[in-house]
Amino acid sequence: MGYTVLIPARLASTRLPNKPLADLGGAPMVVRVAQRVRSGVAASTRVVVAGDSPSIIQACLAHGIEAVLTREDHPSGSDRLAEACDLLALADDEIVVNVQGDEPLIDPALVQSVADLLRTNAAASMGTAAHAIDNVQDFANPNVVKVVLDAAGLALYFSRAPIAWWRDGFVNGIQTLPNPAPLRHIGIYSYRVGFLRMFPKLAQAPIEVTEALEQLRAMWHGYRIAVHVTVHAPGPGVDTPHDLERVRKLFQSV
Repeated sequence: MGYTVLIPARLASTRLPNKPLADLGGAPMVVRVAQRVRSGVAASTRVVVAGDSPSIIQACLAHGIEAVLTREDHPSGSDRLAEACDLLALADDEIVVNVQGDEPLIDPALVQSVADLLRTNAAASMGTAAHAIDNVQDFANPNVVKVVLDAAGLALYFSRAPIAWWRDGFVNGIQTLPNPAPLRHIGIYSYRVGFLRMFPKLAQAPIEVTEALEQLRAMWHGYRIAVHVTVHAPGPGVDTPHDLERVRKLFQSV
């Protein structure tokens, strides 16, 4: 059974305007993301950019990347993905993987692993990924989202706080990591299409608002999220002009 990779892309980025169209080695960044994914997934996997501007769609089509034009006013990425599913006439029992449009160094093997989660775990409506944290700074950083799992590899909770909290080891503050190592959440998701169509209509959860983590809405309403634990940290994404220059240098060196 195949799946579809959806890459949402919008021009309105506060920290890096027109980010999807930023040049990376002669091609727009969103095109580089799609090319990267296509280079390592099965030929049957459909890779589609869901853009909010005709300029994004035109740039993708010029490089042979399938793209659909979605509304500009979506409040979240999941709303954009749900519209893309309708535009592509995807069936409710199909699987889609959301790869962010600012991840030009995404590992295609990770995309496949996150898609496979929903094939092997009937209890899960969503899938995502995580890797072990190896330094105290990341563990304490609220911008690094942490996740804890149950015995079946399903998420128990996501938080910006340091979890799991080492009761006896953190008496004097966080000076070393607990064992087993805590897990850092990686922002890639797989969805069953039927669930994705319904998700934006669910009421926001109080814990979602507090933590500013949309995935907590699914858990608050009783849906389960399967988590693939990878040994590899993801490649750097692009959020700021500094990030863009760093990734441009990597493309220039290839």
